[in-house]
Amino acid sequence: MDVDKLSFTGSTDTGKIVLELAAKSNLKPVTLELGGKSPFIVCEDADIDQAVELAHFALFFNQGQCCCAGSRTFVHERVYDEFIEKSKARAMRRVVGDNFKAGVEQGPQIDKEQFEKILRYIRSGIESNATLECGGERFGSRGYFIKPTVFSNVQDDMLIAKDEIFGPVQSILKFKDLDEVIRRANSTRYGLAAGVFTKNIDTANTLSRALRVGTVWVNCFDVFDAAIPFGGYKMSGIGREKGIYSLENYLQVKAVVTPLKNPAWL
Repeated sequence: MDVDKLSFTGSTDTGKIVLELAAKSNLKPVTLELGGKSPFIVCEDADIDQAVELAHFALFFNQGQCCCAGSRTFVHERVYDEFIEKSKARAMRRVVGDNFKAGVEQGPQIDKEQFEKILRYIRSGIESNATLECGGERFGSRGYFIKPTVFSNVQDDMLIAKDEIFGPVQSILKFKDLDEVIRRANSTRYGLAAGVFTKNIDTANTLSRALRVGTVWVNCFDVFDAAIPFGGYKMSGIGREKGIYSLENYLQVKAVVTPLKNPAWL
Protein backbone atom coordinates (compact mmCIF):
# COMPACT_ATOMS: atom_id res chain seq x y z
CA MET A 1 0.00 0.00 0.00
CA ASP A 2 2.92 2.38 0.59
CA VAL A 3 4.15 1.98 -3.01
CA ASP A 4 2.81 4.77 -5.24
CA LYS A 5 3.88 3.56 -8.68
CA LEU A 6 4.95 0.31 -10.38
CA SER A 7 7.00 -0.20 -13.53
CA PHE A 8 7.36 -3.74 -14.87
CA THR A 9 9.19 -5.28 -17.82
CA GLY A 10 8.44 -8.90 -18.69
CA SER A 11 5.88 -11.22 -20.22
CA THR A 12 2.32 -10.20 -21.01
CA ASP A 13 0.91 -12.90 -18.73
CA THR A 14 2.94 -11.64 -15.77
CA GLY A 15 2.07 -8.05 -16.64
CA LYS A 16 -1.62 -8.90 -16.27
CA ILE A 17 -0.96 -10.17 -12.75
CA VAL A 18 1.01 -7.05 -11.82
CA LEU A 19 -1.81 -4.83 -13.08
CA GLU A 20 -4.42 -6.86 -11.20
CA LEU A 21 -2.51 -6.72 -7.92
CA ALA A 22 -1.99 -2.97 -8.28
CA ALA A 23 -5.73 -2.51 -8.75
CA LYS A 24 -6.50 -4.63 -5.69
CA SER A 25 -4.14 -2.68 -3.43
CA ASN A 26 -4.22 1.12 -3.60
CA LEU A 27 -5.03 1.47 -7.32
CA LYS A 28 -1.46 2.60 -7.94
CA PRO A 29 -0.55 3.54 -11.53
CA VAL A 30 1.37 0.92 -13.50
CA THR A 31 3.51 1.08 -16.61
CA LEU A 32 4.19 -2.16 -18.45
CA GLU A 33 6.73 -3.06 -21.14
CA LEU A 34 5.63 -6.53 -22.20
CA GLY A 35 5.86 -9.07 -25.00
CA GLY A 36 5.79 -8.75 -28.75
CA LYS A 37 5.49 -10.54 -32.05
CA SER A 38 6.99 -7.84 -34.18
CA PRO A 39 6.63 -7.86 -37.97
CA PHE A 40 9.71 -7.27 -40.11
CA ILE A 41 8.49 -6.29 -43.58
CA VAL A 42 10.75 -6.75 -46.61
CA CYS A 43 9.34 -4.94 -49.65
CA GLU A 44 9.90 -5.92 -53.26
CA ASP A 45 12.37 -3.08 -53.90
CA ALA A 46 14.64 -4.05 -50.99
CA ASP A 47 18.33 -4.80 -51.31
CA ILE A 48 17.96 -8.49 -50.50
CA ASP A 49 21.44 -9.04 -49.09
CA GLN A 50 21.05 -6.15 -46.68
CA ALA A 51 17.50 -7.15 -45.81
CA VAL A 52 18.54 -10.73 -45.05
CA GLU A 53 21.29 -9.58 -42.72
CA LEU A 54 19.06 -7.09 -40.93
CA ALA A 55 16.19 -9.57 -40.57
CA HIS A 56 18.67 -12.12 -39.24
CA PHE A 57 19.90 -9.65 -36.63
CA ALA A 58 16.34 -8.56 -35.78
CA LEU A 59 15.37 -12.11 -34.86
CA PHE A 60 18.49 -13.89 -33.62
CA PHE A 61 19.91 -11.11 -31.44
CA ASN A 62 20.41 -12.32 -27.86
CA GLN A 63 19.45 -15.89 -28.86
CA GLY A 64 16.04 -14.56 -29.91
CA GLN A 65 15.34 -13.58 -26.30
CA CYS A 66 14.27 -10.04 -27.06
CA CYS A 67 10.79 -8.58 -26.53
CA CYS A 68 10.89 -6.57 -29.76
CA ALA A 69 12.49 -9.29 -31.91
CA GLY A 70 11.40 -9.21 -35.56
CA SER A 71 9.88 -12.65 -35.24
CA ARG A 72 7.39 -12.44 -38.12
CA THR A 73 9.39 -11.84 -41.28
CA PHE A 74 7.00 -10.76 -44.04
CA VAL A 75 8.61 -10.90 -47.49
CA HIS A 76 7.12 -9.77 -50.81
CA GLU A 77 6.31 -12.66 -53.12
CA ARG A 78 8.61 -11.38 -55.90
CA VAL A 79 11.71 -11.71 -53.73
CA TYR A 80 10.48 -14.45 -51.39
CA ASP A 81 12.40 -17.42 -52.83
CA GLU A 82 15.69 -15.53 -52.99
CA PHE A 83 15.19 -14.25 -49.46
CA ILE A 84 14.51 -17.77 -48.15
CA GLU A 85 17.66 -19.24 -49.66
CA LYS A 86 19.86 -16.44 -48.39
CA SER A 87 18.26 -16.43 -44.93
CA LYS A 88 18.81 -20.17 -44.67
CA ALA A 89 22.46 -19.79 -45.69
CA ARG A 90 22.98 -16.96 -43.18
CA ALA A 91 21.42 -18.95 -40.34
CA MET A 92 23.58 -21.96 -41.13
CA ARG A 93 26.69 -19.74 -40.91
CA ARG A 94 25.72 -18.44 -37.48
CA VAL A 95 28.27 -19.56 -34.92
CA VAL A 96 26.76 -21.15 -31.81
CA GLY A 97 28.73 -21.89 -28.65
CA ASP A 98 30.40 -20.25 -25.67
CA ASN A 99 29.58 -16.59 -26.17
CA PHE A 100 32.58 -15.55 -24.08
CA LYS A 101 34.76 -16.74 -26.97
CA ALA A 102 35.65 -14.53 -29.89
CA GLY A 103 33.62 -15.10 -33.03
CA VAL A 104 30.66 -16.79 -31.33
CA GLU A 105 27.34 -15.18 -32.29
CA GLN A 106 24.86 -17.19 -30.26
CA GLY A 107 24.98 -18.61 -26.76
CA PRO A 108 22.55 -20.77 -24.79
CA GLN A 109 18.95 -20.05 -23.88
CA ILE A 110 18.42 -18.66 -20.41
CA ASP A 111 17.35 -21.92 -18.72
CA LYS A 112 15.97 -25.41 -19.22
CA GLU A 113 12.34 -24.29 -19.13
CA GLN A 114 12.82 -21.80 -21.94
CA PHE A 115 14.96 -24.26 -23.90
CA GLU A 116 12.21 -26.89 -23.82
CA LYS A 117 9.50 -24.33 -24.61
CA ILE A 118 11.34 -23.27 -27.78
CA LEU A 119 11.75 -26.87 -28.92
CA ARG A 120 8.01 -27.42 -28.42
CA TYR A 121 7.27 -24.47 -30.68
CA ILE A 122 9.65 -25.86 -33.29
CA ARG A 123 7.83 -29.19 -33.22
CA SER A 124 4.55 -27.29 -33.53
CA GLY A 125 5.83 -25.55 -36.66
CA ILE A 126 6.80 -28.87 -38.22
CA GLU A 127 3.46 -30.44 -37.31
CA SER A 128 1.64 -27.42 -38.82
CA ASN A 129 3.39 -28.11 -42.15
CA ALA A 130 5.61 -25.06 -42.19
CA THR A 131 8.82 -25.83 -44.10
CA LEU A 132 11.82 -26.29 -41.82
CA GLU A 133 14.68 -24.79 -43.81
CA CYS A 134 17.40 -25.34 -41.23
CA GLY A 135 18.03 -25.93 -37.53
CA GLY A 136 15.12 -27.18 -35.50
CA GLU A 137 17.06 -29.12 -32.91
CA ARG A 138 19.49 -28.96 -30.03
CA PHE A 139 23.04 -27.88 -30.70
CA GLY A 140 25.61 -30.15 -29.04
CA SER A 141 24.96 -32.47 -26.12
CA ARG A 142 25.48 -30.10 -23.19
CA GLY A 143 23.80 -26.88 -22.17
CA TYR A 144 20.69 -25.20 -23.57
CA PHE A 145 21.88 -24.44 -27.07
CA ILE A 146 19.48 -24.48 -30.04
CA LYS A 147 20.50 -24.41 -33.68
CA PRO A 148 19.41 -21.25 -35.52
CA THR A 149 16.07 -22.24 -37.00
CA VAL A 150 14.34 -20.91 -40.10
CA PHE A 151 10.79 -21.75 -41.19
CA SER A 152 9.33 -20.82 -44.57
CA ASN A 153 5.75 -21.18 -45.86
CA VAL A 154 4.49 -20.01 -42.48
CA GLN A 155 0.78 -19.17 -42.22
CA ASP A 156 -0.77 -16.59 -39.91
CA ASP A 157 -2.76 -19.13 -37.90
CA MET A 158 0.27 -21.24 -36.91
CA LEU A 159 1.48 -20.97 -33.33
CA ILE A 160 4.97 -20.03 -34.51
CA ALA A 161 3.38 -17.00 -36.21
CA LYS A 162 1.10 -16.03 -33.31
CA ASP A 163 2.94 -16.71 -30.04
CA GLU A 164 6.01 -15.02 -28.66
CA ILE A 165 8.57 -17.84 -28.84
CA PHE A 166 11.44 -15.83 -27.32
CA GLY A 167 14.04 -17.96 -29.06
CA PRO A 168 16.11 -18.38 -32.25
CA VAL A 169 13.20 -19.29 -34.54
CA GLN A 170 12.62 -17.18 -37.66
CA SER A 171 9.19 -17.48 -39.29
CA ILE A 172 9.08 -16.19 -42.87
CA LEU A 173 5.71 -15.33 -44.42
CA LYS A 174 4.84 -14.29 -47.98
CA PHE A 175 2.72 -11.26 -48.94
CA LYS A 176 1.47 -9.66 -52.18
CA ASP A 177 0.81 -5.96 -51.50
CA LEU A 178 0.87 -3.28 -48.82
CA ASP A 179 -2.80 -3.47 -47.90
CA GLU A 180 -2.45 -7.19 -47.26
CA VAL A 181 0.72 -6.96 -45.19
CA ILE A 182 -0.68 -4.07 -43.11
CA ARG A 183 -3.77 -6.09 -42.27
CA ARG A 184 -1.80 -9.23 -41.43
CA ALA A 185 0.94 -7.42 -39.50
CA ASN A 186 -1.70 -5.74 -37.33
CA SER A 187 -3.65 -8.96 -36.81
CA THR A 188 -2.03 -9.80 -33.49
CA ARG A 189 -2.64 -9.12 -29.81
CA TYR A 190 0.80 -7.51 -29.65
CA GLY A 191 2.00 -4.11 -30.83
CA LEU A 192 5.50 -3.46 -29.56
CA ALA A 193 7.62 -2.77 -32.65
CA ALA A 194 8.03 -3.31 -36.39
CA GLY A 195 10.72 -3.18 -39.04
CA VAL A 196 10.29 -1.87 -42.59
CA PHE A 197 12.87 -2.44 -45.29
CA THR A 198 12.33 -0.46 -48.51
CA LYS A 199 13.95 2.11 -50.79
CA ASN A 200 10.66 3.95 -51.34
CA ILE A 201 9.93 6.80 -48.93
CA ASP A 202 6.19 6.68 -49.71
CA THR A 203 6.10 2.98 -48.82
CA ALA A 204 8.04 3.66 -45.62
CA ASN A 205 5.64 6.45 -44.63
CA THR A 206 2.54 4.41 -45.46
CA LEU A 207 3.68 1.45 -43.37
CA SER A 208 4.95 3.61 -40.50
CA ARG A 209 1.56 5.28 -40.15
CA ALA A 210 -0.52 2.14 -40.60
CA LEU A 211 1.28 -0.29 -38.31
CA ARG A 212 -0.21 -0.37 -34.80
CA VAL A 213 3.03 -0.53 -32.86
CA GLY A 214 4.98 1.69 -30.52
CA THR A 215 8.18 1.78 -32.58
CA VAL A 216 8.79 1.45 -36.33
CA TRP A 217 12.36 1.02 -37.50
CA VAL A 218 12.88 1.88 -41.18
CA ASN A 219 15.90 0.22 -42.81
CA CYS A 220 17.33 -0.49 -39.36
CA PHE A 221 16.33 -2.42 -36.24
CA ASP A 222 16.88 -2.27 -32.48
CA VAL A 223 18.13 1.31 -32.62
CA PHE A 224 17.59 2.99 -29.26
CA ASP A 225 18.34 6.35 -27.71
CA ALA A 226 17.60 7.90 -24.31
CA ALA A 227 15.37 10.46 -26.04
CA ILE A 228 13.31 7.97 -28.09
CA PRO A 229 10.17 6.72 -26.28
CA PHE A 230 9.82 2.95 -26.21
CA GLY A 231 6.70 0.95 -25.41
CA GLY A 232 3.82 -0.91 -26.97
CA TYR A 233 0.24 -0.83 -28.19
CA LYS A 234 -2.40 -3.39 -27.26
CA MET A 235 -1.10 -6.23 -25.05
CA SER A 236 2.51 -5.16 -25.45
CA GLY A 237 2.16 -2.73 -22.60
CA ILE A 238 1.05 0.55 -21.08
CA GLY A 239 3.09 3.74 -21.05
CA ARG A 240 6.54 4.51 -22.39
CA GLU A 241 10.14 4.22 -21.28
CA LYS A 242 12.77 6.82 -22.22
CA GLY A 243 12.23 10.30 -23.56
CA ILE A 244 10.04 13.00 -22.08
CA TYR A 245 7.02 10.69 -22.32
CA SER A 246 8.49 8.41 -19.66
CA LEU A 247 8.54 11.26 -17.13
CA GLU A 248 4.79 11.71 -17.41
CA ASN A 249 4.31 8.26 -15.88
CA TYR A 250 5.94 9.43 -12.64
CA LEU A 251 4.23 12.80 -12.28
CA GLN A 252 0.84 13.93 -10.96
CA VAL A 253 -1.08 16.99 -12.09
CA LYS A 254 -2.38 19.33 -9.38
CA ALA A 255 -4.74 22.26 -9.98
CA VAL A 256 -4.58 25.18 -7.53
CA VAL A 257 -7.36 27.77 -7.82
CA THR A 258 -7.10 31.14 -6.06
CA PRO A 259 -9.36 34.20 -6.49
CA LEU A 260 -7.44 37.30 -7.57
CA LYS A 261 -10.05 39.86 -6.46
CA ASN A 262 -10.20 40.62 -2.74
CA PRO A 263 -8.41 37.50 -1.53
CA ALA A 264 -9.52 36.66 2.00
CA TRP A 265 -6.06 36.93 3.57
CA LEU A 266 -5.57 40.59 2.58
